[in-house]
Amino acid sequence: MSSHYSSSRSAPPMITLFDVPRNTAHSWAPNIWRIRFILNYKRLRYRTQWVEFQDVNATLYKMNAPPTGQSADGQPIYTLPVLVDPTRDPRRPTILSNPNIIAEYLESAYPARPVFPEGSRALQTLFVHYVQEVFSKPLLPIMIPMSYQQLPPAMQSHFPGGAALSGPQKEHAWRAVKEQFDFLAAILDKNTGDGDGDGVLAMGHELTYADFALCAVLIWIERIAPHDGWSRIRTWNSGRWHRLYERCRDYMDEF
Repeated sequence: MSSHYSSSRSAPPMITLFDVPRNTAHSWAPNIWRIRFILNYKRLRYRTQWVEFQDVNATLYKMNAPPTGQSADGQPIYTLPVLVDPTRDPRRPTILSNPNIIAEYLESAYPARPVFPEGSRALQTLFVHYVQEVFSKPLLPIMIPMSYQQLPPAMQSHFPGGAALSGPQKEHAWRAVKEQFDFLAAILDKNTGDGDGDGVLAMGHELTYADFALCAVLIWIERIAPHDGWSRIRTWNSGRWHRLYERCRDYMDEF
């Protein structure tokens, strides 16, 4: 569904997703995977523009992308993902940042194959906020240093890698991660009774934005820490997270 960025003027207008590579041009960042999942699920034509961390500010400033924050000295902060959609008006393409804003735009602009079933937008937004701000927090001391190690040298100085944990520290951190996975598994188990679902998907039966936000975290772990991380998590909670990963596999296209 996606392809490398091409500047060919003869090509029809196509959505562009701006993403950050690691040592190889493969997507790994969870906030960006949330959007890639939606594009794939909705079967939209798009291409990927790879931007290294040291080039993000200059690239996004030049294209008038909305900043996602402000530094202490008042300078705009730019982050990925960014989505550019020229398909509705090639002369004035829509340029968006912030994954939640992009997700809501794609749902409104391309309502076929919805990721926000009717009446679920508020609850899904809350679920995604929980995944990002609570569920993922114990992973950061483990995953950020490991992500840093897999970036090209030119990118490392623009990424807050942090010190790698020692063996005992890492095991302690994994225990905190498992507590979050166990808690979420207990919540999702509420969808297993009276035809509410199989306990894998947040909304019960159909894939939604909430599932993609959660599976984006799983992809981050699987891509960056396949042996130390994913090999653990895929077996937790009776294999629930591996089942979720498999449910989302059809929408993991990158190129």
